[in-house]
Amino acid sequence: MTTSVETTKHYIPENLPTHIQHFINGEFVDSLSGKTFDVLDPVSNGNYATAAAGQKEDIDLAVAAAREAFVNGPWPKMKPRERARVLNKIADAVEAQEARLAELETFDTGLPITQAKGQALRAAENFRFFADLIVAQFDDAMKVPGSQINYVNRKPIGVAGLITPWNTPFMLESWKLAPALATGNTVVLKPAEFTPLSASLWAQIFKDAGLPDGVFNLVNGLGEEAGDALVKHPDVPLISFTGETTTGQTIFRNAAANLKGLSMELGGKSPCVVFADADLDAAIDSALFGVFSLNGERCTAGSRILVERAIYDEFCEKYAARAKNIVVGDPHDPKTQVGALVHPEHYDKVASYVEIGKSEGKLLAGGGRPAHLPEGNYIAPTVFADVAPDARIFQEEIFGPVVAITPFENDDEALALANNTKYGLAAYIWTQNLTRAHNFSQNVEAGMVWLNSHNVRDLRTPFGGVKASGLGHEGGYRSIDFYTDQQAVHITLGAVHTPKFGA
Repeated sequence: MTTSVETTKHYIPENLPTHIQHFINGEFVDSLSGKTFDVLDPVSNGNYATAAAGQKEDIDLAVAAAREAFVNGPWPKMKPRERARVLNKIADAVEAQEARLAELETFDTGLPITQAKGQALRAAENFRFFADLIVAQFDDAMKVPGSQINYVNRKPIGVAGLITPWNTPFMLESWKLAPALATGNTVVLKPAEFTPLSASLWAQIFKDAGLPDGVFNLVNGLGEEAGDALVKHPDVPLISFTGETTTGQTIFRNAAANLKGLSMELGGKSPCVVFADADLDAAIDSALFGVFSLNGERCTAGSRILVERAIYDEFCEKYAARAKNIVVGDPHDPKTQVGALVHPEHYDKVASYVEIGKSEGKLLAGGGRPAHLPEGNYIAPTVFADVAPDARIFQEEIFGPVVAITPFENDDEALALANNTKYGLAAYIWTQNLTRAHNFSQNVEAGMVWLNSHNVRDLRTPFGGVKASGLGHEGGYRSIDFYTDQQAVHITLGAVHTPKFGA
């Protein structure tokens, strides 16, 4: 049975806002229309605040402010070191508020507090990383001695439209904000409507750090209203989006009219492949953490576990036993390992997949709401075994604490099963065979591969997927490339030899 956490009452942070506004051109403002939407907390599913619901006219104001700050403001023209100083001040402020940020993130998302704390520190590190990167950045020069010199002039593009998801929102916002700002762009951020609380903190952090007015703008709202207007706006030349695949397809279509630059990290149904020669205990640790941390609401979750037949029964038995012991409860309790799903709409989606799974696999653990948690968006860590490759729970992204385990006989079948999905974000491979490890990782259809490792990412490496998991990559220099234009400048040295047409 799922382990419980004893709680006496629903934890509510002090000084919660009751209304969340936009931030446009250095000012907190409501929507011009006065429209709002309700914001829920996932433990009680009660409304704790309203948020301004951005419409096209609010996006227009934000883009106009960002465009003015880009064309006539100081930010794009500042030396890299000057921008880096501001970015480091931002990082200092995030670190100083780590406890408060984690508390608010946990309240708004349902993520366990211990995991939310790690997200705040990661957000600060993103700003430090790009502060360092832009100071160290250099561009190419190509010479033809005595004839020509060519160099690359790297320039910020303009107003970056950033659309972020509701899972670990503050940290994922930092992934986009840090490189966009570091490279001299101005931004309009549209955070997920389920989780606007922590995003609202960026405004004061940026203002206190000395970011000029208009460089950062935030418009809350629904994707089909505020997000749609941002994607279609002719003065926003690039969009960075993280979210689910069908929304990404809509953004792709709507961005086509203005030929916008796009970077999209979308859904995933990532395989975790465990061979018989693997370190079984380490593989089980990773496979549990990889799908049940962050409440299973993670794009890189290893939600399809493929296990070699020789160890299949042992793996399933040990994995299910551990899953039953995972602590589910109040997200603010440090003992909690799985908290509440973000929103009742998402809870209903995940719960429906649990019911589907009961006819598609053998239920080994979980299977619904924990008995000790009659209210809130709680689902016990759920494990299905003997899942066929054409099953919905094998093919479709669930984005919750639900995993499908499937056996394989040999390397070829393992690779076929791993690639048998429309997604291609991540893959996890467990084997002591070095040749197999490298060959398998190079043939698996995934943008990122972890060999004998859980999801630990170096910020210098590219992040992104293939197939239905995304378009383009960010991270490290790939982010610098996305948020800048690389202009080639050609200079002739000596006499100019041009064909004399019409002479």
